[in-house]
Amino acid sequence: MTTAETAQAEPRVAEDEDNELPLAPEAESLGGRIARIAVPLGMLALLLTVWQAYVTVFDVPHYILPSPIRIGQTLATDWSMLFAALLVTLRITVLALAIALVGGVAIAIIMAQSRWVELALYPYAVILQVTPIVAIAPLILIYAPTTQSAILICAWIVAFFPVLSNTTQGLRSTDHNLLNLFELYGASRRQTLLFLQLPNALPYFLAGLRIAGGLSLIAAVVGEFAAGTGGRNAGLAFRLLEAQFRLNIPRLFAALVLLSMAGVLIFFATSLLSWLLLRKWHESAVRREN
Repeated sequence: MTTAETAQAEPRVAEDEDNELPLAPEAESLGGRIARIAVPLGMLALLLTVWQAYVTVFDVPHYILPSPIRIGQTLATDWSMLFAALLVTLRITVLALAIALVGGVAIAIIMAQSRWVELALYPYAVILQVTPIVAIAPLILIYAPTTQSAILICAWIVAFFPVLSNTTQGLRSTDHNLLNLFELYGASRRQTLLFLQLPNALPYFLAGLRIAGGLSLIAAVVGEFAAGTGGRNAGLAFRLLEAQFRLNIPRLFAALVLLSMAGVLIFFATSLLSWLLLRKWHESAVRREN
């Protein structure tokens, strides 16, 4: 082969390699996605199979440990009652989370703009967070106008601090060199907040949102336990207590399954929101190429 032919062949090989290289990350990414779904589902199927086999082989009474099949049957039979109770709990959870988001972000912005306000308010937010909600729930039930509002306050207290703390940390973590650059170009405090500090705090805020989402559901259930509400406005926590008092263990497990599914749904919803907002620019969500 002549020198000219060799020179023409080398670019062709380089072009072929360039065409093949992008396929590898995509294939690995697809395999990773499949594994991320298949492995947990396979583990869940294995656990349910072992559970069902144990109950069947050792003839365990359903009032001690119901089988997965019996729990599924109870879930289907009592679906209307349990789902209505779940909606009550979820309504309080979502409302408390929304109030915590608005209040937490607003107060975080105010504290980031004024050191004196942060010194005045932040210690009391910490005290409110570290005080067990179970201990103050009876007081809230006494002074709140209604039981539902008391449960809402309990859920809000627990969900508020992660949003406030993470957002404040994100606003305070803005690069000082960039702040100096904005000052050099004469940017106002409002422009610095909107175009520099808030985008920098967004990943911190979303991390706090994921934490607050799960905590608001937990606090709503704890508030319902403390309130002991019944009737049409009863949440899923009351159905848990009711099933426990009546020794209806399959219904108790069915209610627990619904609560777990609600928690997983909240986590995936907040994680999806985080991915949608960060996927195009932040390192935590951008897919690596190597």
